[in-house]
Amino acid sequence: MKVSELKEMTVAELGQELLKSKQELFNLRFQHTVNQLENPMRIAEVKKDIARIKTIIREKELQDAI
Repeated sequence: MKVSELKEMTVAELGQELLKSKQELFNLRFQHTVNQLENPMRIAEVKKDIARIKTIIREKELQDAI
């Protein structure tokens, strides 16, 4: 996902997206283990998406604290 799309979401929506991304990462790792993964670079992409989502959630938490 793009950062601009993520910044428009609420914290609850970001939480849902985070759960969905973590589930996808789990599935990709499982596929990689049993040698059924077509695109191994997708694992890195999903990890970066998770980091982006966590960063934006933290930014919104800090912004609300002010």
